[in-house]
Amino acid sequence: MSFANSHEIVTNQEGLNENLDDIVNKHLAHEFRKPYQQHSIDGFKSVEQEIARAGKPIIFDSCCGVGDSTINIARQHPEHFVIGMDKSGHRLNKNEAYEQHGVDNFMLLRTDLNDFWRLALEAQIKIDKHFILYPNPWPKAKHIQRRWHGSAVFPTIVALGGELEMRSNWRLYLDEFSQALSIVGKSSLVKEFVPEATITPFERKYQASGQALFQLTAHL
Repeated sequence: MSFANSHEIVTNQEGLNENLDDIVNKHLAHEFRKPYQQHSIDGFKSVEQEIARAGKPIIFDSCCGVGDSTINIARQHPEHFVIGMDKSGHRLNKNEAYEQHGVDNFMLLRTDLNDFWRLALEAQIKIDKHFILYPNPWPKAKHIQRRWHGSAVFPTIVALGGELEMRSNWRLYLDEFSQALSIVGKSSLVKEFVPEATITPFERKYQASGQALFQLTAHL
């Protein structure tokens, strides 16, 4: 598929999901206790070692795909150590020549974010910024709990703190996330934006297709 041929999001949902508030409040009332997977624990230990070695403020780049966004964020923030995370080792392995990018203040990790975020919170890791760029939209209304703001790990995302930046080509996703943040007393701004330079393959594809792009920012 060419970059100029990306399809827009199609959904059977009109406006914010009617169950959103109830779902968020349910997750706020019940701690997420899913057992950690061993590979998540092992991967997190390697992250702790790299954080100690880097000795720099931390940026999370969650759902980083092939890692292009992580490298670009690291280049834009040389004073930070950027951790790019994705559940797919196949995607991460597509970006092999890391040394050729001229930056070394980052690492890429295959992990389950449902585990990693909770492990980071338990370890009291402080982050300056948290990027979640173009997450899987799960556009069907019945899949609301697969979106990050409808998931059991949402309270952990908030508790991690830092400056949150999300991007999507589906404004409704960000509007829902903004509503979820308001339930926990956090303000946010959602707006249409045009990136000065695209930093992910999805961003390049959507922009080349003429789709509008949207951004959520919040101080957590």
